[in-house]
Amino acid sequence: MKGAFADALETLAPVLAAEPGHGEALYMSAVCQRYLKQFGAAQATLDALKAAQPEFGRAWQEEGHLLRAQGESRRALAAYQRACQYNPALTASWAVQADILTELGQSAEAAQAAAQGARVAGLPKPLIAVMHHLHEGRLMRAETLCRSFLKANPKHVEGMRLLAEIGVRFNITDDAEFLLESALEFEPDNVQVRLDYIQVLRKRQKFAAALDQARQLMARDPDNPLFLSHFAIEAMQTGDYEAALNAFDKVLETLPGDPATLTSRGHALKTAGESERAVGSYKAALASQPSHADAWYALANLKTYRFSDEELAAMEKSEADGALSHAQRIHLSFALGKAYEDRKDFERAFGAYARGNELKRRQTRYTSDQMEEELEAQKALCTPDLFARQSGKGHDDPAPIFIVGLPRAGSTLLEQILASHSQVDGTLELPNILAIAHSLRGRDRSDRTRYPRILHEMEGGKLEALGRRYIEETAIHRQGAPFFTDKMPNNFRHIGLIRLILPHAKIIDARRHPMASCVSGFKQLFAEGQEFTYGLEEIGRYYRAYVELMDHWDTVQPGSVLRVIHEDVVDDIETQVRRILDFCGLAFEPACLEFHKTRRQVRTASSEQVRQPINRAGLEQWRAFEPWLDPLKDALGPVLDDWRRDGARATRGALSA
Repeated sequence: MKGAFADALETLAPVLAAEPGHGEALYMSAVCQRYLKQFGAAQATLDALKAAQPEFGRAWQEEGHLLRAQGESRRALAAYQRACQYNPALTASWAVQADILTELGQSAEAAQAAAQGARVAGLPKPLIAVMHHLHEGRLMRAETLCRSFLKANPKHVEGMRLLAEIGVRFNITDDAEFLLESALEFEPDNVQVRLDYIQVLRKRQKFAAALDQARQLMARDPDNPLFLSHFAIEAMQTGDYEAALNAFDKVLETLPGDPATLTSRGHALKTAGESERAVGSYKAALASQPSHADAWYALANLKTYRFSDEELAAMEKSEADGALSHAQRIHLSFALGKAYEDRKDFERAFGAYARGNELKRRQTRYTSDQMEEELEAQKALCTPDLFARQSGKGHDDPAPIFIVGLPRAGSTLLEQILASHSQVDGTLELPNILAIAHSLRGRDRSDRTRYPRILHEMEGGKLEALGRRYIEETAIHRQGAPFFTDKMPNNFRHIGLIRLILPHAKIIDARRHPMASCVSGFKQLFAEGQEFTYGLEEIGRYYRAYVELMDHWDTVQPGSVLRVIHEDVVDDIETQVRRILDFCGLAFEPACLEFHKTRRQVRTASSEQVRQPINRAGLEQWRAFEPWLDPLKDALGPVLDDWRRDGARATRGALSA
């Protein structure tokens, strides 16, 4: 047997020589090394595997086996728990957790782990295989197996739940919603299905429905901390911050000092404009658990908070802790970047931001080539002929004011200015246009241009229905004003769709100097989406493609988009405010110049900045990092110097050509 493991290592060696990050080869090598009692080599192999694939559950399970073989039960327990976090189908990890917890005298926790393992082991074998594929990133294989199983077992609730989870990962949330709704009809008391259903409803911006589902959970057990937490989150989404805060406080009565609850409570306070109380809640989370990286980053993300020397030392100590999860390490890296930057230690700041971006990039599937291909399809298929044939058929509601561009380019400031007007409701970064575009792509993922090609084929009634759908789905965010903002920056990719389904909507392009915009994005850890920001080359190529696509919209729909340069707003706010209001057909109101006095909920990273008078402090911050920005400059190419691209000039040039 021992020779077999040695032979296996020899067989694996050339595989790893050709591809050092090969996940399966690293995993099998570590297993062989453990059986050969080469514990140091096994740990080094696992470290390499976790660096390449930080959320690979079997790597953490193998680390648990390795630590247990060396008599380190407590460290092994933490590894097994991490393994199940990343892949709950690992029945061996559940079983060994139960054994270790029993040895430690933690009988209740041991029983819970054993029950989880038994639940998974009791599933049909095809579904266990689905879970492994799902949690190890093989989504296509997981989907094929799950659909095959459900074809034979159409009412199997766990199968439906797993297929819904696969759908969410593919961003096919309409299918996921239907599956979970059906599963609840079969098993209305299935708590996990209802929790999944709430999350899908939230993703689909069906906040009232999500809140109703959370209330149903609360009715089952009003004091359950998990149910209270979900209710609080859904109450926040509907703008009821008083109810959310009351629910968080009730959770804390049961779980005093719970860092996750204190951090979520801080987010609610921040969004509601209670920044001092938010800081207090974040600090309470850290007092309870100094390694709670989410709270460190939450403080940094206020943008106005300055870390003390003691807090910086605590963060540095946490970063050196090998037990940090991948997500914690990401949050901590971005928080450290902010702390170093405030001290003008720009080299260490850039290093911390770069570490955070590299760690985050490992979790994404984003490629610049694929994004550029998508934007090229918009240019190739959204032609003057399309608009000549299809214009005027959409929904005639003039209420939406879209603010598009890149994140961190001044869009929150423009939204705050408009939301200060008596006729405008400020809302959120609404994903509804993105969801409509996604639905038009269809299920055949190999047909990469079905959308926007399908826009040529759609009848007027369908275009009108899509526009009406957008208005109806976004109504929950409005407070009764005739107009409302939608500041989802990524909507610039879908201006052709917007112009066809909502021909009377206004569209504003919020643009900022490419270096300032891109570096600000590189320093920002986004809650979700915006994967293009996690690399200097990636964000530079994205900015360049954005400018080129906006040139296209200027050409095929001249005058339909108002370009607002952030630097111009800072230099002469009144001129730009009057220009924006005139474009939107709104009378001038002085409150728009005193936007920082407007009390409203702001959920973006600029929430604290737009609650202050306008200033020039952030315009040139990127220059402190210039020694490390050559990859960004190279990716921007000619757009670095020619980024304003006046719409009228671009249109004239295209027409004369």
